[in-house]
Amino acid sequence: MTAFLKLENVTKRFGGLTATNDVSLEVREGQIYSLIGPNGAGKTTLFNLISAVFPPTSGQITFQGKDLTRLPTHALAKIGIARTFQNLAVFKHETVVNNLLIGMHCHLHADPLSAAIFWGRARREEMKARERVEEIIDFLEIEDIRDHPVGTLSYGQQKRVELGRALAVSPRLLLLDEMVSGMNQEEREDIARFILDLKSELGMTIFMVEHDMGIVMDISDHVCVVNHGRKIADGTPSEVTANPAVIEAYLGTKRSSQ
Repeated sequence: MTAFLKLENVTKRFGGLTATNDVSLEVREGQIYSLIGPNGAGKTTLFNLISAVFPPTSGQITFQGKDLTRLPTHALAKIGIARTFQNLAVFKHETVVNNLLIGMHCHLHADPLSAAIFWGRARREEMKARERVEEIIDFLEIEDIRDHPVGTLSYGQQKRVELGRALAVSPRLLLLDEMVSGMNQEEREDIARFILDLKSELGMTIFMVEHDMGIVMDISDHVCVVNHGRKIADGTPSEVTANPAVIEAYLGTKRSSQ
């Protein structure tokens, strides 16, 4: 089976700082793939490289054989990649429905005249977009807050809306950056359930950067560990947790008693 998403010898330098160093990894289609590591390990940099926030200094990133290093960020939605952010990136004065509709923008292709008079293709696209939004609202169980301004919602609800907006892109690859950060236990369990359903029901491929080791180990098919910008391990959750390099990275070298 060929790689769905592939990083080959990816390095990123910011002046004299090497944020990621010669990282290679492969994500298979239909996997839940998690990227973990201590703070400052280079996880967010790798995520930003994949989502074309900036280009790598060297190496190559491909999605279904397409070179992502040459694409602008706004082009990713059109090829089937969507992302959530560690820090909320929602339109807080808009309703939940309108936030989700914004995610449908890449699927709207009507000419300006049709859009202006709301006729023909523009009308059909708008109806289809609203049908898709209703499906997402039902999937994420947010019917009761659909007409609320997002800024009035709890943090966990806002994160769920951000996930919904990413789903509106109808992605083949969903990038989740610290999705459950700041959530309570019930909210985290709900998100884990949604992620599993996205894989089982829609066949979606999910790439996560996550600190919650409980969720990572419970739902991931494959885990990659980075530390100081380098990949130090990858494998199944059980393989990774038993790896001495991973144990040392998270717990530190055992000190002798004095």
